[in-house]
Amino acid sequence: MNETVKRRTEISESIKYAGFDDKELEVFESQYPVEGISYNSYVILDEKTAIMDTVDKRGTEAYFENLKEILQDKEPDYLVVLHMEPDHAANIEKLALMYPKMEIIGSAVTGRLITQFFETDLGARFRAVNEGETLSLGKHTLQFVMAPMVHWPEVMVAYEQTEKVLFSADAFGTFGALEDDEEWIADAGHYYFNIVGKHGAAVQALLKKASGLDISVIAPLHGPVHRDDIAFIIDKYDTWSSYRPDRKGIFMPYASIHGNTKKAVLEFAKELEAAGETVVTMDLTKEDVSEAVEQAFFYDRMILAACTYDLEIFPPMNDLLHHLKIKNFKNRKVGIIENGSWAPMAAKKMREYLENMENITIAEPVITIRSTRKPADDANFKALAKAMSM
Repeated sequence: MNETVKRRTEISESIKYAGFDDKELEVFESQYPVEGISYNSYVILDEKTAIMDTVDKRGTEAYFENLKEILQDKEPDYLVVLHMEPDHAANIEKLALMYPKMEIIGSAVTGRLITQFFETDLGARFRAVNEGETLSLGKHTLQFVMAPMVHWPEVMVAYEQTEKVLFSADAFGTFGALEDDEEWIADAGHYYFNIVGKHGAAVQALLKKASGLDISVIAPLHGPVHRDDIAFIIDKYDTWSSYRPDRKGIFMPYASIHGNTKKAVLEFAKELEAAGETVVTMDLTKEDVSEAVEQAFFYDRMILAACTYDLEIFPPMNDLLHHLKIKNFKNRKVGIIENGSWAPMAAKKMREYLENMENITIAEPVITIRSTRKPADDANFKALAKAMSM
């Protein structure tokens, strides 16, 4: 383990990192572009030994080498399964077969899911735990806290009472390989809004439970261990999971076919900036939709600009609106700009999406440009700028 990874994952002499830093992964969950990602697993060494989750199948070989080095000749007593998604649970069966006396601990829903992923019947090895139940390892005691829908129904987190470590499952995780020793907050936002973001109410419930714990370390299943930045990341999660904007400004994603919509958007962005607004534009034909989802949640306002295509919304914008809907986008003011040369329909379709989202204010006027922006359109752009500033 190199020094960067060690520094970003080290907990204590009794709690060891056993995960896998995947520096080669380019697309996570077959949809999110990333520059690597870590799959975190931890081992608690005490009178009894507990392994906290496993790793993705991509890291199987390295993972078992890590375990061998940590455990030496010890057989683990427990495997604690916080989350059954395959990027963390892929090696449960192999670990269980290697250590036949090891008991598997998880939520009741985990007990049902574990039968779906593996051919080996692990039912006799599994013990379900409930909210607040504890597991003594000797000097260390794990307290289990249920966290359903953060972001799967079986999820729980575990609080180690002696060293005050919260093993937080996917909560507080980040994209990016640990070896890339960079500021983690951008990867945390990108991760939250695309992976966990739909389930804000569930995150709020977990934050309420966590507020009653004295936490010195947060150890997530992806990304670095948190120590000095615990208050910061919890505050971010509180903001994000409440669907409150992270920052003030206007996000302007656009989907342009031949460049005329793009030209109109960039001109309008300059006008808004001249009026004192912070504006972030994004070309949806070039950027991944996950990046646009993140920015839409970050900012307090958004202006959508798209062409009509086959009497529908040009697909890159339609894709963004679909993702925003399923990620529970809400509580924002949104402006609409459409372009149509003979039968403009994009605005109507975009409005239909937005009207099916919670607490979305559609700013007026909705602007229609015919092929290109012309001086006659200036009044409408000024009126929309005024509406978006209010």
